[in-house]
Amino acid sequence: MLFARKSAELPTVATALKGRSEPLTTAEEHFVFGRPLKGPYPDGTELAMFGMGCFWGVERKFWQLSDGIWITAVGYAGGLTPNATYDEVCTGRTGHNEVVLVAFDPSKISYAQLLKTFWEGHNPTQGMRQGNDAGTQYRSGIYTFSDAQRAAAEASKAEYQTRLSAAGLGTITTEILAAPEFYFAEDYHQQYLAKVPHGYCGVGGTGVTCPLPTGVAAAE
Repeated sequence: MLFARKSAELPTVATALKGRSEPLTTAEEHFVFGRPLKGPYPDGTELAMFGMGCFWGVERKFWQLSDGIWITAVGYAGGLTPNATYDEVCTGRTGHNEVVLVAFDPSKISYAQLLKTFWEGHNPTQGMRQGNDAGTQYRSGIYTFSDAQRAAAEASKAEYQTRLSAAGLGTITTEILAAPEFYFAEDYHQQYLAKVPHGYCGVGGTGVTCPLPTGVAAAE
C-alpha cells in the first residue's frame, strides 16, 4: 500500500522467502465487534475470502455490510511463504495476496451479496495492481470454500464482465480459486480503519453496478 511499486511476477518455490513455522502474533478480539477474531464462530456461520487491493479499506467494506457479518479479518493467502510478515509480503517474494476473511450468517446475508460488494468495491480489470498500489499482493481474487461458492463466483464474474464491457472497460483479471490457507496479519492491521478512521484507503470501484448472480437468491 501507500503507492509502493513492486514486481508483477509471482515468485517460484526456488525464489520465495522461507517464512516460519510459528504463526504471527495478532489481535484476540475484533476491534469493532468485540468477538473472538479466530473463533469459535457460531454454528451455521460460513466463510468467504476476497482479495481486492489494500486490505485496510477492503475489510471496512465488509464489516459495514450488516448484522449478518460475524467477523472480518485481514491476512495473507495464495502464496508460498508460511506465516509471512507484512514486510515480507511487501517484497513480492512470498506470492501472497492481501485478503479479507469474512465469517457470515447466510440466513441474514447471502454469499451473492458479498460478491456484489466485491465486484463493485474495486476495479477487477487491473491485473497485479489496484489503483496506485502495484504488485502481486494487490491482485483481484475470490477464494471459495465450496462448490456452491465457486459456481456463484463464476456466474457473477460472467455477468459483471458483460456490464463492464458495455461500459467500455476491460477484461476481468480476477482469479477464482479454492480457498488457500489463510494467515492472520499482524495486530495493527486488523480493523485498521476503525482504529485510524482517516487512514489510507486505496480501494475504489468502477462505478458499474453488479447484479446478483443468475439463480442465486439474496438473503431474506
